[in-house]
Amino acid sequence: MTSRVLIVEDEPAQRRILEEMVKRFGFEAIAVENGSKGIEVLSSQSGSTIGLAILDLMMPGMNGLEFLEKLQAIRGDLPVIVQTSQGSIETVIKAMRAGADDFVVKPVSPERLRVSMQNLLKVNALTEEVKRLNKKVTGALSFDDLVASSPAMANVIRLGRRGAQSNIPILIEGESGVGKEMIARAIQGESERAGKPFIAVNCGAIPENLVESTLFGHEKGSFTGANNKHLGKFQEADGGTLFLDEVADLPLEMQVKLLRAIQEGEIDPVGSRKPVKVNIRLLSATNRDMIEMVKAGKFREDLYYRLNVYPIMVPPLRDRKDDIPALVNHFITKLAAEEGRKVHGITAHALQMLQAYAWPGNVRQIENTVFRAIVLCETDILDVQDFPQIAALVDGFEVKIPAAPVPAPHTLRRPDGNNQVRTNTNQVSDGNAIGVSIVTDGGHIRTLEEVEADMIKLAMHRYRGQMSEVARKLGIGRSTLYRKMRDLGLEEAAG
Repeated sequence: MTSRVLIVEDEPAQRRILEEMVKRFGFEAIAVENGSKGIEVLSSQSGSTIGLAILDLMMPGMNGLEFLEKLQAIRGDLPVIVQTSQGSIETVIKAMRAGADDFVVKPVSPERLRVSMQNLLKVNALTEEVKRLNKKVTGALSFDDLVASSPAMANVIRLGRRGAQSNIPILIEGESGVGKEMIARAIQGESERAGKPFIAVNCGAIPENLVESTLFGHEKGSFTGANNKHLGKFQEADGGTLFLDEVADLPLEMQVKLLRAIQEGEIDPVGSRKPVKVNIRLLSATNRDMIEMVKAGKFREDLYYRLNVYPIMVPPLRDRKDDIPALVNHFITKLAAEEGRKVHGITAHALQMLQAYAWPGNVRQIENTVFRAIVLCETDILDVQDFPQIAALVDGFEVKIPAAPVPAPHTLRRPDGNNQVRTNTNQVSDGNAIGVSIVTDGGHIRTLEEVEADMIKLAMHRYRGQMSEVARKLGIGRSTLYRKMRDLGLEEAAG
């Protein structure tokens, strides 16, 4: 998503110059002529989409310092670049204390402004990412923290927020990689169980013979290898939320025990003599068509309706392509920081290509694709050539691989002075028309054995069958030469 930049400048000419500079840097510019209008823009519904402000310090009416003071109550996290024609130390200190992040003196050079904007946006993005990770760890992630602003996700967020206000079982459906676990975490973060344990279990990744022990736990000595008592996932989630991912993969015999645990609010650990009460909020997810599984007898109907009390369907990424720019920029910020790379953005052309792709692997595939592109990227911004696999699948985009350099022509020198024959035709020869071609007539590279055989023939012809001289010029021993000739079927040529 292109970052939106608010320009607050009272001089019309300077305002237009800044607006053009910001657009040239690849950002969307919103220009206003005074501080009051700037506060109005930031207080509006679209104000949350503004990522940076460029502020003139000396303005009639509300000056820059007053603007910064009011900004703290609206968007205290918004990075601000202050500019003024009075560049005294005292002015700089006042602006920084008021909340400015950088300071430039009029007239600012385009390169200075560009570097300042990129640095502040990158730092702000990293700060937001750290906040999001902290919320995820502490169980306080909310729907506002999700990268999901497209219209197709509006219903998901609405249903998720309403479902979070009760303990009703929720089934989150959607293709693999759409972000079902993030939806589940946001539901917990906006519920009364926020900050409590969130235990996620991938039911499809547990060996069948360990499912019961994993979910419900076991007592010491209850079976071979049970050397210690083990608390199952239900007990670990006690007081919090249990998220059963890929719940459709549970074996049929375990579905009966899960149904009882949900209905009775208690579990039976393996080897235990009495049931254990648990207080959990159950969320589950699947990428399977569970109605068809019920019809086929692969999933219990009573359990299905117990889980599917409040369904939420998460649309695939191809149906919410408006989220792709924001997701790409989110992963660039996150992964570039993890890898220690200076990549800070993506070109509009490359972003257009990514939006044209269908993304069968959804959000997970985007993350892996951006990760690979960051590793490949040799500049500070991703471009089409950093996504070769995607470019090959999208019409109108291609990665041009530079052609191999043509070998420079040179001459083989003969002892008799009869120098001749160039090598830029991919052929090496002496003056008697005996050559060694390194490519076939179709332009493909020949095998090493074929080229080696021709080189031995050329050396034998050149040195008139004197095997000691042939071996010496080829850089191998005589026994090795004879062995190679035998392996390559050149013994008759030697004769």
